Amino acid sequence: MTVLVAGAGPAGARLAQRLASQGIAVTLVERLREANQNAFSSAAIPIQAVSDLCIPAEAIASHWKGWQLVDPDGIQHQWWSQDDLGVVLNFGSLRQQLWQQAIEAGVEFLLGWRVHSVLTVNDGANVELIGPNGLCQTRRVSWVVDATGHRRLLLGSTAGSKLSDTDCMLEGAGVEWILQGDQKTTAHWRDRVCFFLGCQWIQHGYGWIFPMAGNQLKVGVCRLPPPLKECLEPMSSILNRLLIKNQLDQLPVIDRHGGILRSSLRRSEAHVVGRIVGVGDSISTANLLGGEGIRHALVSAEVLTPLLVEACSNPPSSNQDKDNMVLMQFERLLRLRLGWRWNLSGRLAKRTWWGLCDQKGDRRLSGLINGLSMRVSAEELSRLLFEYRFERYGLRLLPYLMGWR
Repeated sequence: MTVLVAGAGPAGARLAQRLASQGIAVTLVERLREANQNAFSSAAIPIQAVSDLCIPAEAIASHWKGWQLVDPDGIQHQWWSQDDLGVVLNFGSLRQQLWQQAIEAGVEFLLGWRVHSVLTVNDGANVELIGPNGLCQTRRVSWVVDATGHRRLLLGSTAGSKLSDTDCMLEGAGVEWILQGDQKTTAHWRDRVCFFLGCQWIQHGYGWIFPMAGNQLKVGVCRLPPPLKECLEPMSSILNRLLIKNQLDQLPVIDRHGGILRSSLRRSEAHVVGRIVGVGDSISTANLLGGEGIRHALVSAEVLTPLLVEACSNPPSSNQDKDNMVLMQFERLLRLRLGWRWNLSGRLAKRTWWGLCDQKGDRRLSGLINGLSMRVSAEELSRLLFEYRFERYGLRLLPYLMGWR
């Protein structure tokens, strides 16, 4: 039994490596040719995730101990811990390390290739591939994994991927620059992750400055506006203004990249269609309240691995429903792993970013930040933002979340 994985992001590469280590023949197809190509991700994760998700040490760009939130009035609010709260990843290095692990596990890795079409036939699928210089191949495989991210190039083209009537898609865009500083110019930003919130910074979104190795800074802005929102300021202008206000506009820019963020609130899109199964952002594992994608993409790969191994171990048949039975558990098991707070965080993301467009939204946000500043420790803030533990602060934060203050 063979599996073809389309897309070598964190979810696709991790899944391919895990399957190959279980003796499954895996082909990993990636349209990019280099790991550092458009390596867009703010890539801040909690410290526990480093060990839980087996993050390679080479992918860690910095450790941080503090949170800094800059509110709509430009006031800095800080929370500090004695211990590391998290790390910032070098996304290009993370890709490279995961790719190397997949190759060492025995994965056939096709760089510069893409999946053109998938046709389910009896007990498998015929996959047409297009490579460099227009080269074409057709592969017969048992299962195809759509790990193409928000583009959902395989699952998204099928009727079975439509959302339920109670679900909706949040979509936005982000731009990120890597700045080269020195000991003096980066001193203020070390050991902390900093977020900028409010309309003076950006409507319908947030900005960030994160530390990296070698006196580099990761600076970006992300915007998730309501559908059909018009007359929005260009992202490059917003990012330039953030740099000027923080006296970073004179630092050399050594890389510019950006990307699209897209995820459904309830994750109701089909996870399995015929011989295609989704993983990572293709099934909306990006959490848009904090713009997190890497952690949850890796989790989805961990949940899918044993199911796909079992599906590959069963004798193939011409009964597609029977062959899909094991994988049909994937959506339920992933929902359990992500937890009930996931839906709540999605609803809060919609309310927060769509409503952050005027003075009323700014006042509500300032009240929330002030409430957190008075009542929450750095460790508690991490649990709130990374684990979505809103219920612990429900009675205290509810007036701000509902707009009563």
